[in-house]
Order: sequence, then structure tokens, then C-alpha cells
Amino acid sequence: MRSAELGSFSAAGRSLRMSPSVISYRIQALEEHLNCRLVSRTTRRMNLTEAGRIFYDKCVDIIDTVERAETSVVQAGASPRGALKVTAPLRLGRRVLSRVAVDYRCVHPETDIHLRLSDHLIDLVQDSVDIAIRMGQLRDSTFTLRKVAEVERVICAAPSYLEKYGEPKTPEELRLHQCLLLRFPGSHQYRWPLIVNSKVVLLDVSGGIDADDTDFLVRLALSGQGIVMMPLFDVAEELANGKLVPILTETPPVSVTLGVLYPSRKMLPPRVKAFVEMTIAALRCHITHELQRIDEVSKQPLRMIG
Repeated sequence: MRSAELGSFSAAGRSLRMSPSVISYRIQALEEHLNCRLVSRTTRRMNLTEAGRIFYDKCVDIIDTVERAETSVVQAGASPRGALKVTAPLRLGRRVLSRVAVDYRCVHPETDIHLRLSDHLIDLVQDSVDIAIRMGQLRDSTFTLRKVAEVERVICAAPSYLEKYGEPKTPEELRLHQCLLLRFPGSHQYRWPLIVNSKVVLLDVSGGIDADDTDFLVRLALSGQGIVMMPLFDVAEELANGKLVPILTETPPVSVTLGVLYPSRKMLPPRVKAFVEMTIAALRCHITHELQRIDEVSKQPLRMIG
């Protein structure tokens, strides 16, 4: 099944910690047992045949049925147990998920939590992720999305940078400044979406330094190295104490969705459901606490969405 989901024996082997040859041998044995061809192979990919697709779909139905049966039994009398693989952005993960993980295991000691903190967009299927905290335009139809909040973003810089280089008064003037960008393969952060005259304008920006770590970018901004775009709550303390100054407040960045993603299932395993609920509560508490620091800075209240 992993070969069908990931599209190659090599990817399935990495996911299952098996060699591609073992995966290939087992599929060949299954084809001989069923007396039909399940996959068509090329040098780079494999695709399901019509018979393979029918067999795969039936297997998915069987696994879902077994999972629902197991979940029903566990929910009836046992506490959450087993392993959880969770991914989250670096800065948010360090500030919130570290506490959630500790609290969760205090309540559910028979669970193991594997945190993968990264500002890269991890492939949730290929990396077998159980829960993902994401911020952006979230449209992954293969996963269930629980929205935490619509998050305002802010463009800001240190007073020392603005004193040295001046404050941009229009979005176009950002092109003349050092913008600190979140960059990694597949990233589109070099284009900042701003609301100008009630329309979204994608502004190409650049700078001498970029990184794949938002914590690092904030530190650069604090040291006067450039202008950064961040979620408002994520730099609330720095804005409140004046170490960072909001700019272009009349043409703010487009808001993004903060949400929790998990595989679509008719019945969630208790360990996933419990962690999702605890995480959502912790994220909302964190955002509310941070925004209280800058009531005068934020002109629009954060909308909490269930």
C-alpha cells in the first residue's frame, strides 16, 4: 500500500525501512498469488493497474474497518497509547509544542511523541505524519483540517535599521530595502502578498540574507539587518517593547490560517484525538496571551475559529 501511496518502491522502502528489492519481491509474490498484474513499472515510478486500483481500494476499506474496530475497543476502556509523529514550524513548535508534549505525556504516559520541528513543508504522507501544525493557505484535501485561528501578519524592522536606511512609505519602496526572507526548496516567500486598495498585490522583494529558520530571521531583524514579515502574535513581545516597529500598516500582509492537520479517518485513534484537542487549546491560549501585549498595535481582533 505504501508503494501505491508514494508512487515508487524506493519511497516506500524509505518509509518502511526496507530495501526497494524487498518491496518489489513482495509485490511480485502478491501478483503471483492473485494471478494478475497489480502495478506497471517504469524506471522512475510505478502506477497501479485497473486490477491494482480495485485491490488497493478494497484493502483500504478493510484497514479502515479494522481501525474503527480497534478504536471502538480502545475508546471504551483504555487510555491513549502508541507513537505519534508531529510536525510544526520551528518558532511555534519551540514555544508551544514543547510544553504540549510534556503535558500530554504526563497525562498519557503510554504514548511516545516524535516531534519534527521545521519551517520546511514536510510531505505528510511520505513521512507518515500523524499531526501537522501548519500556517498558510491550507488546502490539503487528503487531511482533515481543524482551524485554530486566522492569523494577522505584520511587516516590521528594528529602530536601528529604520534610522539608518529610512522607513518605506509605500509597498513599492520595499524593493529598495533589505528584506529577510524565509527560503527553502519550493518556498514562495520572496513574494509578499499585501492588501493595497482592498486588492491583493504580490510584491517581489529581496535581500542579502535569507534562511530556512524564522527564529533566525527574527534575530537578524532585531540586530538591524533588515525588514521581516511575521505572524503578528509571533513578534508581539518585540513589538510591545519597541525592539521591532511595525511598518506599512495601511497596506498589511494577507492573513493566513493556523490549523492542525491529521489524516482523514472516520474514527480517530484516541492518541491523535487527545493530542489534537490539547494542541488547539494550547495554541489559542498562546495567541491570546501574546496579542494582549500589543492591543494598541493590532487594529483588528484575531478571529478564533472552531
